Amino acid sequence: MPRTQFVVRYDFRAPGADPAQRQELYRRALEQAAYVDGADGRPGQDALMLSEHHTSDDGYLPSPIPVAAAMAAVTRRIPLTISALLVNFYEPLRLAEDLAVLDHLSQGRVSHTIGLGYRPEEYALFGRPMATRGRDLEARIKVLLRAWTGEEFEHEGRRVRVTPTPYSQPHPFLFYGGGTVAAAERAARLGLHFQPQHGDPVLKETYDVACRAAGREPGFTMLAPPGPANVFCAEDPDRFWALHGEHLLADAVAYQQWHGTAASYVVDTSRTVAEMRAAGVYVVLTPADLVERCRSGEIQLVTSHPACGGLPAEPSWEHLRLVSERVMPAVRG
Repeated sequence: MPRTQFVVRYDFRAPGADPAQRQELYRRALEQAAYVDGADGRPGQDALMLSEHHTSDDGYLPSPIPVAAAMAAVTRRIPLTISALLVNFYEPLRLAEDLAVLDHLSQGRVSHTIGLGYRPEEYALFGRPMATRGRDLEARIKVLLRAWTGEEFEHEGRRVRVTPTPYSQPHPFLFYGGGTVAAAERAARLGLHFQPQHGDPVLKETYDVACRAAGREPGFTMLAPPGPANVFCAEDPDRFWALHGEHLLADAVAYQQWHGTAASYVVDTSRTVAEMRAAGVYVVLTPADLVERCRSGEIQLVTSHPACGGLPAEPSWEHLRLVSERVMPAVRG
């Protein structure tokens, strides 16, 4: 049976938050990052995940790189991942520098899932064309890969060289994300690992075939596992839903508006808190229930979302403590 993975995710989405409330979310996230890193015999969780989006009224994180650097500074062990990094919205030489420095600060602990982006509002913000976004992204990724060699190369009619080279060699661990055959083929073509946003095995097969056709062995494919997309742990789930269900619903409704009918295991089409409880994309479980579902294999990935929709400090901390101090020791003991 696969070993249950425990991941903590932040996107800082908080509808209606004022500056003081938003600052508290960021401060709390750094404190929680240090906590889930593990200490004093308490097991650490398996990864910290940051997401990126732009032009969102609820404050969705637009700048994951400085947050990853801050989290790397308060942790020592836990891997971090930016998923997804929307490369088309960056100047590639400066991005190569920033990610190389981050790689050194974290001692190679930060990986990246590169995303194409699907919201016209974001492309409009940066004045980038949607029509050529696939071709543009491939060109930017190629610039990153060349820049990280530390060698001089031709870029936009001039000779350039980027320093320092990354701590990780030949470069930070890179996935390409996407839920289509075209995404699988692009990941293979660029020599990247592959992370679809759902669990269709056809995508892995397509990726593997395309890698071998390009003359290389397939990289690592991270398919979305079975089970809920967002897991919360509480001593009293009924009370959690009653007091904080609206935060979870706000998160779900916002993703509905963005994703539409696109396939993704994180999308919940519920319109009420009651519908969410029945749908099972977001679940609130007691420690004992979560342990049982992990042991049975029903839940193979526990993705915590302790600031989901602007959740207040409690139950955010209660959830993390229950998972770290009761669930993980029971599942892994």
